[in-house]
This record gives sequence, C-alpha cells and structure tokens, in this order.
Amino acid sequence: MSSTQKIIVLRFSAMGDVAMVASVLQEFSEQNPMMELIMVSRPAFKPFFDHIPNLLFHPIQPKTTHKGINGLYKLYQELRSYQPDAIADLHDNLRSRAISTFFRLTGIKIRRIDKGRAEKKALTRAVNKIFKPLKQTVERYADVFRGLGFDVKLSHQINKSPQAIPEQAQNLFINKTTNKIGISPFAQHIYKVYNLTKMEEVVAFLSKLGYEIFIFGGGKTEQEIAEEWGKKYTNTHNLIGNFNLTEELAIISNLDLMLSMDSSGMHMASLVGVPVVSVWGPTHPYAGFLGYGQSESDCIQIDHPSRPNSIYGNKPCLCGVESCIDLIKPETIVNKIKEKLNG
Repeated sequence: MSSTQKIIVLRFSAMGDVAMVASVLQEFSEQNPMMELIMVSRPAFKPFFDHIPNLLFHPIQPKTTHKGINGLYKLYQELRSYQPDAIADLHDNLRSRAISTFFRLTGIKIRRIDKGRAEKKALTRAVNKIFKPLKQTVERYADVFRGLGFDVKLSHQINKSPQAIPEQAQNLFINKTTNKIGISPFAQHIYKVYNLTKMEEVVAFLSKLGYEIFIFGGGKTEQEIAEEWGKKYTNTHNLIGNFNLTEELAIISNLDLMLSMDSSGMHMASLVGVPVVSVWGPTHPYAGFLGYGQSESDCIQIDHPSRPNSIYGNKPCLCGVESCIDLIKPETIVNKIKEKLNG
C-alpha cells in the first residue's frame, strides 16, 4: 500500500476497549506518519484520541441517527465521503459487520479482529480449563492493521506524558512533595468490584500514610460514596461528577500511580503513561485485557482453580462462599502500592 492511505477504524464500545484502541493507534500513527485514520466510536470517547496526529474522530449515534439498519446505512454514507482505502473492524459486532459489509460490496479492503473466542472459552470453562496466557487484545487490534498490509510493532511500554492540570484541579496539586494516587474502585460489572468496605480500609490506610488520593469513575451512586470518603479521610478527593473525560485524563497524567479494578480506569492510566496496581476477581490478565504497557506482577489476584470463569466480569465468581476478589486483604493492596512508589 502507498503511504497516503486512509483507514476507517471501527470500535464503538466499551470504554476500556476503546481506550486500548487509542493506545494502539498512538503507536501506529508514530510508525506510519503519512497514514490518515478515521476513528468511529461513541462521542463520549473522543478525548482518548485527541492527541493522536492524523486522526479524525467520527461519532456514531447508535440510539438516534444511526439506529437500526437504515441508521447504519446512513453512517456508511457519511464514512464513504472520506474515500477510505481500508476498513479496520476492531469490534466484530452486528453494527461493525454491517458497516464492513457495505464497504466490501464497493470493493474496499476489510480486516476484522480475531477475538479468539474458542481460546477464551477454554480459559474460563469449569471443566478441562486450559490455563495459559492468551494473545493480548492490543496485539489482536494490531493484527488487523498488519492484515491490511501495514507495519506496526507495539512497544508494550507506557510513556508518562503529563498534561496541563485543569484550572479547577490545580489546588489539589499544590503540595509537590506527596505522592499522588488515583483510585478507580468501581466497574461496569459488580463482580469486578472489590468489596467497598475493604476498599474504604485501603483509602484509610493510604490517607494515614500521607498520600494524596483521587477517586475516579462512576455515576451518582459512586459519586456519593467517593464524597463520603473525601469527608472522612485526609487528602482524599472525589473527582466523580466534577470533571469531564478530557480533564480526568489530564489529572491522571499527573499522578504517580493508579489503583484500579479490571476496568476502564486501568486503560485510561495506560493511555497517559501512569503505572497501575490492578485488582482482579473472576476475570484474569491471561484473557488479554491487562492495561497496555502494565505489568502482570502489579496485578493483585488470588490463585484458585476456578479462576478465571469470566472474560468480561459479567458472571459471578465460582470460588466458593466468598468471592475470590474479596479474599484479597486491604493490606496486600497497600503494601503493593508502597512497594511500587518506593521503587
């Protein structure tokens, strides 16, 4: 392929998966500076791609403008105006397949992600489980571009790139001597969430140690929990509901460490080069969803023959009376954070 190609990239959700796409496209763009990328995803995720050169973001509105087959054909017509040379389908769902099919009928080259469904089923089944690391999701994304004929070699390194701190957060960064820790304690699926009473113990421990703590990620209910923690513990700040995604990314980029579940907080930290200590329950890093450039040695998890039993965390743990994620002691998390911050 020549160096002036345009590629349409399809990945509509979920938040963490889209953030991982951004990590891949950052490196792809650096290695293929003459390429033009058109990223198609939900409008809320646009900030993940704002710093990638030669990338244009095209929003999909699945509940309104682009709803149903007629809406998808309308989206196809919008995308066709870019005169793309290839389509990289990083989602492989009904919507992305429909868009890809419209383009294929006009002779445009299509490549679709291989999600490795059979391998993932073998990893999570209860009987005859095949417990081994699978290909990382970011490499599955990169394979799509390789299949289109492009060179892309992922470094699997995080690159810290502090951004300007938003004006209304600057007072939180006045003290330059304390370590700044982000905590993303919530997740879309409840089975991936560490017991909140124990997480509060972690917050109390870290506050007592003098760290500056920033709570991220969630809706109204989570905001109320984080605000309560902020009132009870010194140097603990709720950011939920107070900043947009662009501002959150800028704040995260100035942290020393993020503590996260297997959720989008981990992937957002990766995107701005911040190391993550992650907490895992029924899911497992072997499934390929560890944050880009993060280390498996920084994953806190319990060894149990029933783990993992879920790829996405939408199924309850099968480890017994108490969930495997709740068998993790708060002090284990605190000690890992201290170890990371002390080098």
